[in-house]
Amino acid sequence: MTDPFSSPGSKAPAKPFTIEDGHRRVRSFVLRQGRFTPAQQRAFDALWPRFGLDYAGAPRDFDASFGRGAPRILEIGFGNGEALRYSAAHDQARDHIGIEVHAPGVGRLLNALAEDGADHVRLYHHDAVEVLENEIADASLDEVRIYFPDPWHKKRHNKRRLVNPAFAALLVRKLAADGRLHLATDWQDYAEQMWDVLDATEGLRNRAGERGHVPRPEWRPQTHFESRGQRLGHGVWDLLYDRTGD
Repeated sequence: MTDPFSSPGSKAPAKPFTIEDGHRRVRSFVLRQGRFTPAQQRAFDALWPRFGLDYAGAPRDFDASFGRGAPRILEIGFGNGEALRYSAAHDQARDHIGIEVHAPGVGRLLNALAEDGADHVRLYHHDAVEVLENEIADASLDEVRIYFPDPWHKKRHNKRRLVNPAFAALLVRKLAADGRLHLATDWQDYAEQMWDVLDATEGLRNRAGERGHVPRPEWRPQTHFESRGQRLGHGVWDLLYDRTGD
């Protein structure tokens, strides 16, 4: 039986950092797995060979993984997979890669993909930074999506936020020359940090202008939690950036 928490290719550190080569590497997540149901375990057992990609730490031939050559969308931190599932159903001309460290969400999406017959989707259960650094070729992504990343709202935890200058530079390397970066957050403070970082990143241009945001694009479905938040007066910021230069 596959154990999604410790099987080869999985990434489930107990703390938001790991020790690598004598230094502490801060991560953008802490695993709060929640209840892992028998149905989710069965999904890993039966469906991971079909939809899953085990992290190997080496450049991957995605044409071989998907059985075709097509533009590729990467969604980082897909949660329960609602947005990725929606996109896959409405954009079958492009291949979709999803990365998520929380096993229950991966299990839910595996079942949903099987129900939809979405064979143009592949999933990683691993740390997104390591996947980007080691498995995805430079200039190979048509689009990167990061929806509602953990805001780490306490000031002392801000350093754990995913969007920082080093990560932004990594994304620029992985995007194709005409690629697109789409982020969404419901924390204004995090939106401000995203603008600070991304507006200053060489190779990215804010489609809405400096410190600008756009209405929710049609390709990002509105979630139940987002709708509830808006009824309570919470804001949502969608940031859209185009890859520029060579």
